[in-house]
Amino acid sequence: MINSVSKKRIASISLFLLLVPFLFTNTATAAPAQEIDAKADATLKIFRAQVPGADQYLSVAKGVLVFPSIFRAGVVVGGEYGEGALRINGQTVEYWSLASASIGFTFGAQTESLVLVFLNEEELIKFRNSEGWRAGIDGSVAFVEWGSSDNVNTMDSKDSILGFAFGNKGLIANVSLEGSKFILLNKDK
Repeated sequence: MINSVSKKRIASISLFLLLVPFLFTNTATAAPAQEIDAKADATLKIFRAQVPGADQYLSVAKGVLVFPSIFRAGVVVGGEYGEGALRINGQTVEYWSLASASIGFTFGAQTESLVLVFLNEEELIKFRNSEGWRAGIDGSVAFVEWGSSDNVNTMDSKDSILGFAFGNKGLIANVSLEGSKFILLNKDK
């Protein structure tokens, strides 16, 4: 049985872990644009190496939002944060942050990379014109997972925004961005 001191300790630790990613959102500690771009280049290289058909997706994309590292942590209460680059025709046009919080069975910490491929020009424009785009409310992201043949095919997709979450061992299954908020960052190139 958990006593009230343990409950308070768990709540304190949970709150701390939830807030840690958000402590790095101010401009003094946020990653500079050049660092995000360099990490985005490396992430796209890994994406091409790990995801069969990645070059097909990138060749038809109207825009690609690359988050080199999203940090997720929590104990009961969880949170995530990352910064990324939006690229159109291979060039960075904007920088975005992703943040969310959750309550429920959450324990541990992990990092992952995320690539969002916009296949529809209207969805990309809607995303870019938003003042805080929320996944699941302002638009939906369909995550691509390994199929039975471990291959993905762009021609079969009917979705406007495709998401690829991956780590050191390939694509990550059962990922959701539901409720995550994307905010345009003010960074000088």
